[in-house]
Amino acid sequence: MEWPLITTAVIFLAAYSWQVIGEPTGRAGDIAYGIVFASWLVFIVDYAVNLILAQRRWEWFVHHLFELVVIVLPLLRPLRVLRAITVLHVLNRTIGTAVRGRILIYTASASALLVYAASLAVLDAERHTDSAINTMGDAIWWSFVTITTVGYGDMTPVTGVGRTLAVCLMLGGIALLGVVTGTLASWIVEKVSTNVDENQAATVAHVRRLEDRISELTRSLDVVAEQIGGESTATRHSEEMRTGRWTE
Repeated sequence: MEWPLITTAVIFLAAYSWQVIGEPTGRAGDIAYGIVFASWLVFIVDYAVNLILAQRRWEWFVHHLFELVVIVLPLLRPLRVLRAITVLHVLNRTIGTAVRGRILIYTASASALLVYAASLAVLDAERHTDSAINTMGDAIWWSFVTITTVGYGDMTPVTGVGRTLAVCLMLGGIALLGVVTGTLASWIVEKVSTNVDENQAATVAHVRRLEDRISELTRSLDVVAEQIGGESTATRHSEEMRTGRWTE
């Protein structure tokens, strides 16, 4: 079921971008609206089917409240573009089993998609008002400034949707910063642990070589001691024999 939803999300993103940036009119506008509406219906059907098939429906419902809000409330129509994040599921099949690689790719992809989606949504909500956000360039600039929590204040949304987007971007920026920081900290800890393990392994190997060398030296000393002991006995017997003959 992933690929149909991903395809729908991409089509929705393209159609919504056309609506906001191109502002098509007449038949073209009707086509763009029809595509967006059809995509919205697909999302509704997907939500309903998943809810019906869920073994623990209440638990599934609680964990998917955002999807319900986005689908039901017309006020949040621009936020439906965030449904395009389903595209990120494909990355899990293409980047292997490296957890850190998945995290970094998810973070970068989610950041780019979030900025673009928020730019479309805020432009759609703000450009026909007294807001300073009137072009796609203004919207992208505002999204970057907001998601990084810099907040220059040169552009501020004046509509409810715009301010809702601002809150979402701020929270998203904090969350993404936490992911990046956690990933970096994990990488540093792993590197330090690897170096410690390598040093410990080298030390253990060195100690084992020393033990082997000591064992060889011990065996050599035992052989020498046996040889010296044998020579001493032979010398003593020879001396006794010589002394005995001399006495006689």
